[in-house]
Amino acid sequence: MSNIQSLRGMKDILANDSKLFTYFCENASKIAKNYGFEYIETPILEETALFKRSVGESSDIVNKEMYQFIDKGDNDVCLRPEGTAGVVRSFIQNKFDKAGGIKRWYYYGPMFRYERPQKGRLREFHQFGAEVFGVSSVYEDANIIMMIKDILDFFGISFSLKLNSLGCKECMPTYKENLVTHLSSFKTELCEDCNRRIETNPIRVLDCKNEKCQSLLQNAPKITNNLCASCDSDFEKLKEILDFNKVSYEIDSNLVRGLDYYSKTAFEFVSNEIGAQSAIAGGGRYDRLVEFLGGKSTAGIGFAIGIERLLELVKIKEEAKDIYYIGALSEKALNQVMKVANIKRKTNLTFIEYTSRGFAKHFTNAEKVGANVVVLIGEDELNDNTVYVKNLTTKIENKINIEDL
Repeated sequence: MSNIQSLRGMKDILANDSKLFTYFCENASKIAKNYGFEYIETPILEETALFKRSVGESSDIVNKEMYQFIDKGDNDVCLRPEGTAGVVRSFIQNKFDKAGGIKRWYYYGPMFRYERPQKGRLREFHQFGAEVFGVSSVYEDANIIMMIKDILDFFGISFSLKLNSLGCKECMPTYKENLVTHLSSFKTELCEDCNRRIETNPIRVLDCKNEKCQSLLQNAPKITNNLCASCDSDFEKLKEILDFNKVSYEIDSNLVRGLDYYSKTAFEFVSNEIGAQSAIAGGGRYDRLVEFLGGKSTAGIGFAIGIERLLELVKIKEEAKDIYYIGALSEKALNQVMKVANIKRKTNLTFIEYTSRGFAKHFTNAEKVGANVVVLIGEDELNDNTVYVKNLTTKIENKINIEDL
């Protein structure tokens, strides 16, 4: 009988990847909390309609990549392909849109897309993201961008920031008309996906990765030259805030993101450290999404970071803490060993050996787990309430009162 394997494009997180994954999530969460964000967790399984209405029928996610199926209750459901839509659904379902005020949430967890597995792209992957509701100020756009910068800086990941404005419901329709007119002159030379997008959401053509299409699009009209007064003012203000805070960026007028719900500010953080220049984080403003999903009109902005793409770049900053190995020299000492280990675990990484062994074996085991402090308890130590301690770094060894440990 053959062994059962994991599904294609779905990967176990273990060994060193497990350490890096938890290290990333814990420290990114700390930074998010420092910015005033609270944790939210939404279900992995949602109604398919949620993503069709939010992500957009024209997006590749809906057209090609969703894990969609009919469940036993005849419900049309899918595994979430991204995090924002579920958070917005929760925001509306819990009536926060009607309550008013500001909500800042962060999350991390698995997402699912049925695309061809390759390096940096899995069918089950993980994202760290954040969403803000109830703030229309462009200062919040800058706040989000600087939070991502702080996260990447903490892990020592170099990046460049690309910035664009996608306009609003006032200026976008006119721009789309101008773009379609321009694209129609060489429509037959564009790829099949671009031709489909011209009919459904023409600005998505600008996001095409086909080299021939990109060469044809070099002279396409730029949205930044077609912004209304309000969008133009906000975009100029955002650049001013980033300049003042010494956040470097470049304007990319073809940056449109892969989802239909964005408007105004759009941004991507890209890195050259993972092969070809690749997006490692991105997001933007979506002031109409809450309304699209049936809620009261509420300003929104958010981002997501692809965790797997970053893991090979993350380096753990080791804290200067001793790692303890605690063992028994006789069976009678095991209860005391357990008691001491439970106390040390409150402040230090601690390994415990449940079998009584001799000195040499304990030191061999301590070396295997990477401990630098060995604590041993035998019958003599039990009788006088002491422990034997040796620091493997300094080579200093002592017998001390158990309270002093």
